[in-house]
Amino acid sequence: MTLRSIPTSMDPAVVATIDGELDRIEREHRVTVPLAIESGSRAWGFPSPDSDYDCRFVYVRPLRDYLTPWPGRDVIETPLIGLLDVNGWDLVKALRLLVNGNAVLIEWLMSPIVYRGDPRFRDELRDLADDIADRNRVARHYLHLGGRQWRLFDGSGSLKKMFYSLRPAMALRWLAEHPDRAVAPMHLPTLLDQCDLPADLVESITELTELKSRTREMGSGTAPRPIADFIGTEFTRAAAEFTGDDPERRSRAQALAAEFFRSRVQG
Repeated sequence: MTLRSIPTSMDPAVVATIDGELDRIEREHRVTVPLAIESGSRAWGFPSPDSDYDCRFVYVRPLRDYLTPWPGRDVIETPLIGLLDVNGWDLVKALRLLVNGNAVLIEWLMSPIVYRGDPRFRDELRDLADDIADRNRVARHYLHLGGRQWRLFDGSGSLKKMFYSLRPAMALRWLAEHPDRAVAPMHLPTLLDQCDLPADLVESITELTELKSRTREMGSGTAPRPIADFIGTEFTRAAAEFTGDDPERRSRAQALAAEFFRSRVQG
């Protein structure tokens, strides 16, 4: 059995091109791709009619390729083709970033759009992320990501880009409301459903999401007041709340990630 979850709204010709690229990558780079998903606005739940296709994947090399003093690159990148962007990380890179609190791999594991995948690989890697992801580091990742976009937006600008601040702010709110969890959903509507939010905020987000889904160019403007207030409040709260580091937890995370890596490359 292999994982596959493609919405009917996605262009079948583009999906077929992505499938072909993944086959080519496995063949030409001599790797296996146990997980390939869609990232970006389509998976985040606020696509536009002209949104890119952002395929991201994790790959694993043969054991002999890791047993060398001269390791190769830990990314595979392909040229942009129109709206199509296909890039992936070696499992080594993915695990290192997971331990360091980078939330990108976590989001790949939570993507609702899957091109292909080994169910056991994804489920076991999800379990590992649940076990070792550091809430404080993950939150600081979202704070850095969203804060940078919010400063660029600076109160007004491209309403499309406002979403790149809103989603990290929603992830921070989810983490604050789920104090025993470190892996937040990547999907904005799911974040909305799983948080206790003011009605005017939910209404503003829903209206803009619907507008973005049918409009190639949303234009520029100021963020609606409920959204602007929410983003500012969540970033301020997160900066004060998510400050800790636990060296013992990090050492344990490194050991468990190394064990997972060995289990995958040794078969």
